[in-house]
Amino acid sequence: MIVETEGDILLSRAEAIAHGIAPFDHFGNGLALSLRERFPSMVKDFRHYCQQSRPKPGEAWFWGGADKDGGSARIVGLLTQEAAEHSQGLPGKASLHNVNHALKALAKIVAEEKLTSLALPRLATGVGGLEWDGVRPLIDGHLGGLGIPVILYTTYRKGVQAEEGLAAA
Repeated sequence: MIVETEGDILLSRAEAIAHGIAPFDHFGNGLALSLRERFPSMVKDFRHYCQQSRPKPGEAWFWGGADKDGGSARIVGLLTQEAAEHSQGLPGKASLHNVNHALKALAKIVAEEKLTSLALPRLATGVGGLEWDGVRPLIDGHLGGLGIPVILYTTYRKGVQAEEGLAAA
């Protein structure tokens, strides 16, 4: 079941948050930047993962750990964008092909990790540069039948706790 809402995805009560990134991303913009600020160890772990695994666009990376205040989180990085052309460059744009494959990988992670709920933003439409009307059907196709609440944050509202239909943690 996919539920659209407005609010701050970082305040979500979903078990995991998924977001779009690029291979070797510096987490310098948008939601990735907010996640980097809240979960600095996640970025360090992602850099290590990239050095070891050399991920490609269309893959997904699962991370579980603590935020800077000691709370726990589960984050899925969806590699929707192309890697930067050089190590200090900005990530490339997203593609529907990459989004499609990353969402397929996300559905597999949800099943393997037995996640009970998932939150994600308007994937690949900000920094990634895609149009929402091309991305949304892919989300419906890959995540709509998972049998868990999928909370889709369609409008960002900083500091606003969204109505998600999930019980308070």
